[in-house]
Amino acid sequence: MSPVFRGVICIVNFTKNVSAQCRIALASLKFLIMTLLTTTKNVRLPDVLKFSATRSAPDMEPAEDTGSRTLRRGLQLLDAVSGSGRDGLRVVDLCRAAGLERATVYRLLTTLVDSGYVSAHGRFRYVAGPSLAARAQRVVPSDFVARLQPVLARVSAACGDAAFAVTREGPASYCIARQLGTHPVQVLVIQVGTRQPLGVGAAGLALLSALPDDDVAAVIAANSPALERYGSMTPDRMKILVRATRERGWSVIGNHATHGVLAVGLAVRGSDGAPVAAISVASTIDRMPRERQQLIARSMRETLAASLPHGL
Repeated sequence: MSPVFRGVICIVNFTKNVSAQCRIALASLKFLIMTLLTTTKNVRLPDVLKFSATRSAPDMEPAEDTGSRTLRRGLQLLDAVSGSGRDGLRVVDLCRAAGLERATVYRLLTTLVDSGYVSAHGRFRYVAGPSLAARAQRVVPSDFVARLQPVLARVSAACGDAAFAVTREGPASYCIARQLGTHPVQVLVIQVGTRQPLGVGAAGLALLSALPDDDVAAVIAANSPALERYGSMTPDRMKILVRATRERGWSVIGNHATHGVLAVGLAVRGSDGAPVAAISVASTIDRMPRERQQLIARSMRETLAASLPHGL
């Protein structure tokens, strides 16, 4: 075993005091590293030659070793699949998202499927597998739900509509809590456990917009193949929504995740000021004129300030 791999695995094993989100990323990293140490069938000479041929001698960078390259490719596929939602992605979508040849994607998928990190969905699509889902469920700190549920209850009671809370899982949003309102018509756009590309829903858009620019760009790029299934969303449209959300201070989005529905969202920050979650309220479009959007956004902000004065 090379010293580099041995050092990374030591770091992965020493994660008791690291944040939960780091633990899942490192756990996935450990799995892929161990895979690399036991097989080399995922490395393909034509890919190496193609990589080298794209650079002229003066611009040549240090060659990436085969283990690191395979690891990076596997992580790219995991990011794309985890953010693809229930419908999953086709091999051609994964090729486009990761910039890989079809044969390489198939070889990586074989390892990921055998290990339970990816599952086949129908004949042509791939979704997050049970191993990835089980690890993702452990990402959310145990007190997040307990601390956000009262916030959702107060917000929902004030407006009468359903309220939701999500956290981030790589390029995806994951619903951790939901509160029903008192209005006769409740728009339940997602349920606890729903994953979808970060940004296609109001809470996810609020959380995405609160991230640093580099993270925003990486998330949109990873989700690009899946966006068209959400009301013909495009990467350019998502970038516009992010800019508008930042200028406004809260998100509003309609007819993308669910037709005929409009939702308002607000990011939730941790004690260190970093965005760690987001909440939203969803209703039918006719119940969401601009004035009411502003009232709901104000209600969410005031409730968060009163309930979580030091952050989540």
